[in-house]
Amino acid sequence: MGDALTRGDERGGKGDLRLWLAAVVPVAPEVAVDAETGRGDGAVAGSKKQWRGGRLGEGERLRDILQRKVLFTGNSCVKVVILNRPNKLNSLNHEMICQISSNLELYENDPLVQLVILKGNGKAFCAGGDVVSVITSLVAGHWTYASRYYRKQLTLDHLIATYKKPTVSLINGIVMGGGAGLSMPTRFRVVTEKAVFAMPEASIGLFPDVGANYFLSRLPGFFGEYLGLSGARLDGAEIAACGLATHFVPSTYSYAQQKLTSLENALQVLNSPNVSTISALIETFAEKPNVKEDSPFRRLEVINKCFSKETVEKIIESLEEHESENGAEKWITNALSFMRSSCPTSLKIFLKSIKKGRVENIDQCLYRDYIIASHFSRGTLGNNFSEGTRAKLFDKDNKPKWEPSKLELVDEETVNEYFRSINDKEWEYFRFPDRSNLEIMSKL
Repeated sequence: MGDALTRGDERGGKGDLRLWLAAVVPVAPEVAVDAETGRGDGAVAGSKKQWRGGRLGEGERLRDILQRKVLFTGNSCVKVVILNRPNKLNSLNHEMICQISSNLELYENDPLVQLVILKGNGKAFCAGGDVVSVITSLVAGHWTYASRYYRKQLTLDHLIATYKKPTVSLINGIVMGGGAGLSMPTRFRVVTEKAVFAMPEASIGLFPDVGANYFLSRLPGFFGEYLGLSGARLDGAEIAACGLATHFVPSTYSYAQQKLTSLENALQVLNSPNVSTISALIETFAEKPNVKEDSPFRRLEVINKCFSKETVEKIIESLEEHESENGAEKWITNALSFMRSSCPTSLKIFLKSIKKGRVENIDQCLYRDYIIASHFSRGTLGNNFSEGTRAKLFDKDNKPKWEPSKLELVDEETVNEYFRSINDKEWEYFRFPDRSNLEIMSKL
């Protein structure tokens, strides 16, 4: 579900990503909105009112915008989807997922629409799914709500991954969990120096999901295994250098000129936006990412040696051995610290899943995420997800009691159980829509 997870200062210290709170919400252009569906040309979803020629006062109109969790703007040719929940780092709730899905389907079938842009207001693109509402439902005994929520989220991710029209994600802040599920499948993924990527779900007793076993497994070498097991955070340059992003565009030319805004404006006035013209335009704004000398991505040889091991235990052992022979390195110290404190079962599940993801298609990877996440929500194989969120997000004692508590106590059969369908009449089997006949534009 990829929530707005807590992690520390740069590369794994103590702290809280929720401290990155948004302060500014830009006002969207005046648009026409269907009062019931939130759809329409330039629609802004979530409103029970309809804007008609500026009849609402400026103050009321601004309040109306501030209350909407997703804004849909743009023109007849280029549509812009704006996540608008900045005080929650644009974390995705069920309402937002439904609105985005409905409008993307509408745009895909509209012959006038040629391009869709995704972005977020505030200091995050999207920090993940709304874990608080999911956990609340689990505590109340409604595990199937979490399963339905997750199915809807994965169906949206699948829609984007198989979208027949070009899509562009503009990532100018935090992108984690569910935010990665939204943005990584888009055809173009533009990041700035303000971008921060991470998949630290194992720290709350979950696992890197929303297709991470697909898009992380396609990174150079075993860098994806490193990211999923260590919860490491990447900056914008690293995101672009490793291939998670297609382009690096600094957010500003100077204090007075917003480069990312200029790119977005240019995209919206393209005469005939297609993959080649969009790519050429973005290239005129893009720069080569400057990866720092101490970046883990510059240690790919060591990462490949250590994270190619067959088990999490052997990966940790290999990292410890490298440290003892070559001295301590911050990225290794942080990786070891994260793995030692994270849920042992979650780490083993992710390693098995990403190995499978290397040779599977996006449908298979997303469906496996659905099965595993449903097991976590149901809780019959263990309550690590509830325990992790209790310790990290609710009680905040930061002392989760994992079961089993050690990697060596998590046997292979326990892990395998999470990959099997659930035998419960309340659990719903589902299949993604067959979109194989579409001219797929998205590229992971």
